[in-house]
Amino acid sequence: MEVNKLYQGHCIEILRKLEADSVDLVYFDPPFFTQKNHTLTNRDGSKKYQFSDHWKSLDSYLVLIEGCLIESRRVLKNSGSVFLHCDKTVSHHIRTVLDKVFGVKNFRSEIIWSYKRWSNSKKGLLNAHQNIYFYSKTKEFKFNQYYTDYAPSTNVDQILQERKKTANGKSVYKTDDSGKVILGKEKKGVPLSDVWEIPYLNPKAKERVGYPTQKPVLLLKQILNVGSNKGDLIVDPFCGSGTTCVAAKSLERNFIGIDSSEEAISLANQRLQDMLITDSALLKKGAKSYIEKTEEELNLLKSIDAIPVQRNLGIDGFLKNHFNDKPVPIKIQTKSESLEDAIEKLEKACKGKGYQLKIVLQTKSNIENNRLFDLASDVKVIKSSHLLLVELQEQMMNKLIHK
Repeated sequence: MEVNKLYQGHCIEILRKLEADSVDLVYFDPPFFTQKNHTLTNRDGSKKYQFSDHWKSLDSYLVLIEGCLIESRRVLKNSGSVFLHCDKTVSHHIRTVLDKVFGVKNFRSEIIWSYKRWSNSKKGLLNAHQNIYFYSKTKEFKFNQYYTDYAPSTNVDQILQERKKTANGKSVYKTDDSGKVILGKEKKGVPLSDVWEIPYLNPKAKERVGYPTQKPVLLLKQILNVGSNKGDLIVDPFCGSGTTCVAAKSLERNFIGIDSSEEAISLANQRLQDMLITDSALLKKGAKSYIEKTEEELNLLKSIDAIPVQRNLGIDGFLKNHFNDKPVPIKIQTKSESLEDAIEKLEKACKGKGYQLKIVLQTKSNIENNRLFDLASDVKVIKSSHLLLVELQEQMMNKLIHK
């Protein structure tokens, strides 16, 4: 079979056409046994993509998974691995099938893909992760070690010192004959863990094509970086919109994508031409880079039980409790603005939203208004606890002075 091509058809039938011991890594993201029809439209609403995830029984679903795994094992080199993507629905059943086909001893990791994603509330905990099972064909599997930064709380200077175990099993620093601590080898950081915090594709991501269950290219790139090298052959038996193939192409790997849907194959081929990959500002800059509020502002919002809002010039937070079934926006008066300016900024940010109650949190005594015309506003002003204390002290001092 030719590489760097997509093939339409049944995954097992096409896998059987591949030579044994010819593939370096198999990744697949099969249907999750949701017993639903999945539908999504592209960004401009011009195209609707859908597929059915209905099955006669769990047994019929697992027969497909097992058949695909058997063929995947056959085509893998002895140094190869399989990464199977699933969620909580039948992950426990899939793990059993993987143990059966690849052997318990060849289980390497259960990768947790963790992400933040808005969802409608339901009874129970919010779903915020999926599972990726990592199994190798043999113990001689290919693996590239990656490192992450130490946590801010880590005492790196201690890590750079050699340790030893005492007779009681206690870990202590190694010292030389003169009692000086022995410094250890250089450290590259913390080895990549099995919990990967990679953002879910947001609705405005340039790589989003509207295919249901589309995964971010960044997730697949991390898998391929860990388990393969340049020039290796990657196979995806359920390629869908082609994310795995796009990731493979971007990392100079060869690939074969398989899907039963003609529509999916067409979309994947288009993505391989466009090669649109979204960078994650969250991963590059870190979550803290999005925090613009000062500690003082965050404490003020916390004192009135409000949720902070970042990157908004006119609204600093919202009360957790609505008023008249509408959110309640909060604006904190800054040190450089008058009370009237703070009210005006809040009004502009709330225009057309229909809020029933808007609040400015006053933080300093109001200076005489120098506006030619009064600002028409129904914004309510409440004084911060600090301002109330300052005014109380001023009142007490005035009483003492006039005694």
